[in-house]
Amino acid sequence: MSSENGSGDGGAGSAPPEQLALIRETVRKAKEPRAKPRTWRGAALAPHLPVARVLVDKGVLHLDRSFDYAVPAELDADAQPGVRVRVRFGAGRHRVREGRREGGGLIDGFLVERRAESDYSGPLAALAQVVSPEPVLSEELLALVRAVADRYAGSVADVLQLAVPPRSARAEQRPSPAPLPPPKAPEPGSWTRYGHGAAFIESLAAGGAPRAVWNALPGPQWSEETARAVAATLASGRGALVVAPDGRIAARLDAALTALLGEGRHALLTADAGPEKRYRQWLAVSRGSVRAVVGTRAAMFAPVRDLGLVALWDDGDDSHSEQHAPQPHAREVLLLRAAQDGCAFLLGGWSCTVEAAQLVETGWARPLVAARDQVRRAAPLVRTVGDGDLARDEAARAARLPSLAWQAAREGLRHGPVLVQVPRRGYAPRMACAQCRAPARCRHCAGPLEGQDAGILRCGWCGREESRWHCPECGAFRLRAQVVGARRTAEELGRAFPAVPVRTSGREHVLDTVPGTPALVVSTPGAEPVAEGGYAAALLLDGWAMLGRPDLRAGEDALRRWIGAAALVRPQEAGGTVVVVAEPTLRPVQALVRWDPVGHALRELSERAELGFPPVSRMAAVTGPGAAVADFLRAVELPRDAEILGPVPVPDTPAGRPRRPGAPPPGEHWERALVRVPPGSGSALAAALKSAQAARTARGSGEAVWVRIDPPDIG
Repeated sequence: MSSENGSGDGGAGSAPPEQLALIRETVRKAKEPRAKPRTWRGAALAPHLPVARVLVDKGVLHLDRSFDYAVPAELDADAQPGVRVRVRFGAGRHRVREGRREGGGLIDGFLVERRAESDYSGPLAALAQVVSPEPVLSEELLALVRAVADRYAGSVADVLQLAVPPRSARAEQRPSPAPLPPPKAPEPGSWTRYGHGAAFIESLAAGGAPRAVWNALPGPQWSEETARAVAATLASGRGALVVAPDGRIAARLDAALTALLGEGRHALLTADAGPEKRYRQWLAVSRGSVRAVVGTRAAMFAPVRDLGLVALWDDGDDSHSEQHAPQPHAREVLLLRAAQDGCAFLLGGWSCTVEAAQLVETGWARPLVAARDQVRRAAPLVRTVGDGDLARDEAARAARLPSLAWQAAREGLRHGPVLVQVPRRGYAPRMACAQCRAPARCRHCAGPLEGQDAGILRCGWCGREESRWHCPECGAFRLRAQVVGARRTAEELGRAFPAVPVRTSGREHVLDTVPGTPALVVSTPGAEPVAEGGYAAALLLDGWAMLGRPDLRAGEDALRRWIGAAALVRPQEAGGTVVVVAEPTLRPVQALVRWDPVGHALRELSERAELGFPPVSRMAAVTGPGAAVADFLRAVELPRDAEILGPVPVPDTPAGRPRRPGAPPPGEHWERALVRVPPGSGSALAAALKSAQAARTARGSGEAVWVRIDPPDIG
């Protein structure tokens, strides 16, 4: 037993030489300082360019700059410009150990530059981690992000959240396909219908950078024409980017590009694809495997290499305006990209916004329009029903449709589907007195009364039912719908045409296409499905509801929505008819009848120039509690030529209703002031507002205010 015990614990002296060498090496390494990934205390720095300049993910304006960090030697290979990193942020000067700053919370960031020395004289904290060696922030994308942040008085960190999608490790591990060679230059095709259309395609194929505002002819050819512009750009060895207002339109462009170029030459970036697939597609673009991109609003930052063309369809659509800070508009971002990269620019749509007309008037872009004979051949016949017609029409008083609209629907159903555009969804959102048309209000909270499916009146604010309503203005007891919703319209049309199927398309259920067989398709604006072979007729109901909105863009927006629906109707030569229920003497209605959206936009532009309204002037909205808005306006150093309008009260947010961007929380009362400057002072205005916001957040004084540059809705 003693012999066995002695051999069992004989110690290191009886160990073999190999084991002794291993023990000595382990002890020697234990005495050396080891790098700690949390602080990298005692770790050696990178021998070359040991300083990393990092943009941290802090959206506050007073921290809208880069910060320097030390690069440990173990991270030297992966810590390259453009990669995602994690850093310690918030440690003070007193938290220094062994010449290295420690402490602070871990936050994400982007490494934008490696430097030999730092401008900061104190000790530097070390990079905590390189999240991924994949470079996702190129110099071109960073320059665009900075330009957008300056344009909209926002922070670079906020714009980066819009520009770079969230990481998916599985997507990064998958290799992207090899890039395909440039395709052959396409033929102009239907671009010959426009005055300079063929020359525009030839210039793109030759490597030129033409800038155009394109007023597309009605019909489905616009998607193929856009695809030909992209193909011509790819043929020159450059990349192309097309931004659409929604996923349905992006899908049509995707199908047109696939039919023209085949698979593998473009990427589709939409939210419908899911985070992983969308990030994989984004990486293929960033790596140069794909040179063309079609997508919705977020695709405006897509890192297309050698960008040769940026295109935007229907810039008047609300979907192009980002809802997250600093709320950039896709049109303005693509204008910045066109100026930054010196590439071609194409702004297309069936209608024409005032901003698009201004690009042509200033000479920055050329118009791409068709001759009037081409317009007459492609457009449907447009007829109007005004207030005088409704007063003389006995059928219009008792039924949903005036006689002219009913006849157009009956005739159209003999040859195909009929589109019915209704301004509101639902059943009967708003009720009014049948005699004097005064809005019906709740007796408890003065909220609007809504008609429900069972004929019950209920307040849209407090939810109380109203069973004994009478008009406080004239004493009448009868009610009428101010604007009848899509479901109620579908119900009434189903009774008027019992043998015809009725389909609805709206926010809850949006149809993409419908067959070319006879049917009634009731849709809200923007949700109109495409009919095979085109609609035989279209009825645009309750036009006064869109024209009567208290908004600067009410007429422009109504015309855009009408033309968007009428463009889906067959040409007049094929029997296509459009009936719009609106006063025919109004300018938007006349523009629809003549199919002249460009003329309407030019008239609007001239009037806004006289009044000093956007886009001729630059404007910012400052919104918040009254005292905070007043304090902010006193502190900001505005340009000398700035003019302050207001402040005025902001409509309160009803309890139980979703809060719109810029609206006060339920129960709070906010005010809004508009700051206007003439052309040329927009950059100074944005810089002044950004500086004031940064100073305010740094002090942490007072309640927050909300600043938005070029708000789409100014009342």
